[in-house]
Amino acid sequence: MSAVLATPAVAPQRISQRVHWTERVGHLVLLTLGAALGIALFAPIWMIMAKSVEDKDGNFTGLTHFIEYFQTPALSQSIWNSVWVSGVVTLVTVPAACAFAYALTRSCMRCKSLLRNIALIPLLAPSLLSAISFIYWFGNQGALKSWLGERQIYGASGIVLSLIYATFPHALMILITALSLTDGRLYEAADSMGTRTLRKFFTITLPAAKYGLISAAMVVFTYALSDFGVPKVIGGNFNVLATDIFKLVIGQQDFAKGAVVSIMLLAPVFITYVVDLLVQRRQMAQLTARSVPYTPKPARGFDFAMSAFCWLIGVLMLAVLGMAVWASFIKLWPYDLSFSMDHYRMGLIEAGIFDAYLNSVKMALWCATTGTVFVFVCAYLLEKTRGLDWLRPWLRMFAVLPMGVPGLVLGLGFIFFFNHPENPLNAIYHTMAILVISTIVHYYTSSHMTALTALKQIDNEFEAVSASLKVPFFKTFFVVTVPVCLPAILEISRYFFVNAMTTISAVVFLYSPDTMLAAIAILNLDEAGEIGPAAAMATLIVVTSSAVCFVYYLLNRFLELKTQAWRRSAEQN
Repeated sequence: MSAVLATPAVAPQRISQRVHWTERVGHLVLLTLGAALGIALFAPIWMIMAKSVEDKDGNFTGLTHFIEYFQTPALSQSIWNSVWVSGVVTLVTVPAACAFAYALTRSCMRCKSLLRNIALIPLLAPSLLSAISFIYWFGNQGALKSWLGERQIYGASGIVLSLIYATFPHALMILITALSLTDGRLYEAADSMGTRTLRKFFTITLPAAKYGLISAAMVVFTYALSDFGVPKVIGGNFNVLATDIFKLVIGQQDFAKGAVVSIMLLAPVFITYVVDLLVQRRQMAQLTARSVPYTPKPARGFDFAMSAFCWLIGVLMLAVLGMAVWASFIKLWPYDLSFSMDHYRMGLIEAGIFDAYLNSVKMALWCATTGTVFVFVCAYLLEKTRGLDWLRPWLRMFAVLPMGVPGLVLGLGFIFFFNHPENPLNAIYHTMAILVISTIVHYYTSSHMTALTALKQIDNEFEAVSASLKVPFFKTFFVVTVPVCLPAILEISRYFFVNAMTTISAVVFLYSPDTMLAAIAILNLDEAGEIGPAAAMATLIVVTSSAVCFVYYLLNRFLELKTQAWRRSAEQN
């Protein structure tokens, strides 16, 4: 009898030690990943703030650099230029994207999938592709130069048009999600009371999507404010904050003034980030367990109008991309329009950009693998493990802050931090590693949110049952969590690859001759007046990104058949 009673007294002790040991490993990994993210994010920003109040010898100068900046009319004018241009881009892009998203979610028009994919094309190209295309359309020798009369595309008008093209898909994705989360019962009740369509829009649709509209506006404004490629290519003498940083750092080697402009650029972005954060806290769930998905009803006139609008947007999107692709195969614009591969030969072989293209592919592969592992493991440990309650709010803050830090600011901060002679991490400066790290940090937030969305779909009981059965958390991670979340993992990997291929602002200060990237090479070709080879290289990036997205699509379909059969069974039941 005593022997029987003694057995349970020993077993719980072993279980507690086993669980304690595995959780301690998880805590150690979470601390390591959180420290790495915190250092890569806050150390560069701290160095920028320190440099802005120091001279070249490291002596404290107070607000001297800020005073000099505001006393220089050309530099201080850049603040107003950046703000009003970003405001115009936001006021045009968000309503247009909202109308497009409304057509996709509220109409019965045909070819919805095709139109949505066309609208997302700008995500596959560096932002400067649109600037190059508009130069071919409306530049000094543009095909439609006569449409502008005495005006020129170089300057504010070119920046606005190019940024509208580049930011449209970002707003569209947010607004499609916002308009999809509406309870169909509200529309059924409104129809039963004979409510007009316009009244339903203002009393049901718009209030339900207001938080999505605000988030889309914040994202577009931030993107337009911090983009570097577009104003550099088509901005002419129109100064904005992003180009000022480049001129001060690269052209004049004035790092202190560059730090000042970085803070000027960071301030309005931080304000938009805070506004978006406050808005998200007030957002309430739009769907409940009793909600009914909204199903649009055919309406010939409305569907035709929505289809006409979407196809108009789609044709404009294709016209911008098509001009850049066509111009890359033209022998000598606009004098000899015969087909030629000279621009590709010059760009890839004679200009030595093939190595830059391979560097971009290599960096994109590193980001797609290491970045995905880093993001997903960190999100899993943050969401599914217990303990370290004091640390988790900080890590959640670390995860969302990269969204509010412009790439140029992050890249300049990386110079100050990693190029410091006393920094033990100085060895990775001017290597591929620093490009990969900066890109992962720059695009961390969206990937983290994707991972969290997938992880929240898995009941926490899996971890609780595993712990009760003395199964280590990492075994549950590999056996249960990873197979279930494979679609989201692939989405994160694809997101990192495409953005690594197209990014400019996050790496423009960090590359070396041995780590030159394709997007940076396009910028250099444009500066040298070789706009044809620049268009060819931009087209090559689009083709590469499209091919990789297709590979991810096939891989996702294959994995759905092999590992996601439970989803089909659940849907059938």
